[in-house]
Amino acid sequence: MQQHLATFRAIFYPYGLVFGLSLAASGCFTEPKFSDTPQISFKGISRYPLEAGTGVGQQKRDSLIITIGFTDGNGDLGNDLPIASDEKERYTQAGGWGNYRIRAFRLENNQYKELATGENTSLYFPRLSREGKKGAIEGDLELEQVYQYGDTYKIYPTKFRIQIRDRALNISNEIETDTISVPYSIR
Repeated sequence: MQQHLATFRAIFYPYGLVFGLSLAASGCFTEPKFSDTPQISFKGISRYPLEAGTGVGQQKRDSLIITIGFTDGNGDLGNDLPIASDEKERYTQAGGWGNYRIRAFRLENNQYKELATGENTSLYFPRLSREGKKGAIEGDLELEQVYQYGDTYKIYPTKFRIQIRDRALNISNEIETDTISVPYSIR
């Protein structure tokens, strides 16, 4: 009997220990408390040169990737894509931008000037939590923008100001990126 008890302990003791530790660890987890208004932070900005290909629109270009961190208390970030026209209209009426707002500022004559571009006014990212799920979420978002060199171009130092908003139209804080140099076509 003593030998069977020793064998039982040798086989099941490690599993019992792992099971007990996992129960203890899961009991310690508490869901983070974030505001229902999204909060963002600047994580990084990178530029990746893309070589020219063949064909129309395949000239040399730079891919710019901006990474931001986010938190949201109720997890209502992002939209089903493609976005429905009535949902797009709701965002448009609430300030004229989607759920991702990015404004570019180019350094000209020692002063940053905001660029008026239509490409950054209606940006959306996919839903970040499953349908019907509520609860705190956090993570990173990456936005990629491509800058064409064109036939004539000039490199300008550029920085960006970014905000996001949730489906309830709560607007996050605004962050500013580091400055990075990118090409702009000259006409």
